[in-house]
Order: sequence, then structure tokens, then C-alpha cells
Amino acid sequence: MINSKELLQYTKELSLLFAEDHTELRENTTEILKNFFKTVDSVENGEEALKLYKEKFQKNETYDLVLTDIQMPKMDGVELTQKVYEINSSQTVVVLSAHDESDYLLPLINLGIEQFIKKPIDYQELLRVLLNIAKKASLPSSNEMQNEIFFSADFIFNKETKILLQNAESVYLTKYEILFLEQLTSQLGKIYSNEDIVAHFNELNENIDPQNIRKLVSKLRKKLPQESLESIYGVGYRIIPFYN
Repeated sequence: MINSKELLQYTKELSLLFAEDHTELRENTTEILKNFFKTVDSVENGEEALKLYKEKFQKNETYDLVLTDIQMPKMDGVELTQKVYEINSSQTVVVLSAHDESDYLLPLINLGIEQFIKKPIDYQELLRVLLNIAKKASLPSSNEMQNEIFFSADFIFNKETKILLQNAESVYLTKYEILFLEQLTSQLGKIYSNEDIVAHFNELNENIDPQNIRKLVSKLRKKLPQESLESIYGVGYRIIPFYN
């Protein structure tokens, strides 16, 4: 269960743009978000969202977070995301996706989307994602280049030494587990598809059969804290970092 006070601590000064064409879902979600964010602007399609985004940007301002559905009238979430990135390539965007929208996910991954929320929305999951994003945004930019990646308070992966520690004790990793963990932690939150993983191993002159990736994930997951390594059905895998 997400601690509401902790979430509010990180989000109370942030602004959010929310695009969703389903009226009831948009209104209910907006009411929840208003409990945590300083500003929540909600619209029913990508065209309206882009208009608000441009107006804000022209004032030398921007939203801290854009939350968008995929399928919407006038302009869908893929086009909206693309146009937002053309204006501000560093914008944080979270996408809501239904199970039957897998064809849209790869284009969004290629655009640089790092966060997806499954529909129907699990609001605890939504708040958890928002908390992680807000915590990450509050960190000094120099921390993004840090060598130590925390999976929990006592689980640390050192990218320089390639050692995983639990309570200061080394956890044995195979060569492929190290290579895979290095890739997953190279850009925290990013989703890596099977194709990305195979390409990464090929660049290192190592071969991995796509059929064996799930087995590699399963073995590595047993060595990490619960829910640190997330599988996104039909898309790929990502690390969920821990922030103090």
C-alpha cells in the first residue's frame, strides 16, 4: 500500500497533464491525482493535450509529468508523445495501455517511453509509479551517473565492480546475469525488449537465444528483491529501482 503522505511529499509542487477520452475514467482519475499534485490539467484527446502543452511551453514552463491514454480521437497517444518529445525531449511521459494495444507499444518504446500503466488502472500501481518518478525527479542530476544501483536498502549493484551485494555480502552472478543486469541498469526504468537484449549481447560478442531470455530473467529475479525486475507482457523487462 502506497503511503499517501510520502507521495504527497514528492508531488505537492508538481504539475501533471492527463489525456484520456473515457469521461468517467478521466474524471475519477483526475480527482485522485488532484489529491497529490499542485496542478492537474485533464483533456479528452491528444490534440487538446498538445495545445495546452504548447501554451505552457511558450511561457517557458513545462509539465512535470504527462499521463496519456493510447487510443484517443483527433490525436492518439503515440502521436502526442512524438510531438511532445519534439518540443521537449526530456519530458517524462507515462502511457496507459490496454491489453489489446500491444501493437502501439513498440513505437512508444522506440520513442523513449519508459513507463506504462496497464488498463484497467490499478490505482495503487499508478501511485507507485508516480512515487518512483517523483523521487527520481527530486534527485540531483549527478546521481543519475552513480555507480551504485539500489534494489532495496540492503541490496546494491555496483556497476563498476559488477558485484551485487546483499547486506554487504556478495551475491553470486553468472556472466550472462551480470551482462543482463548491466543492460537493465544502464538506463533505469527503460523497458528492454527481447530484440534489445539479443542486440546487446551481440555487441559484446556473446550469443543468447531469445528462447532462453525468460529463463535468464527467472534466475536473476530469484537473486534480487521481490518486484525489482518487472516483466511487461509482450513488451520486455525493466528494473524498478529503490529510492531512499
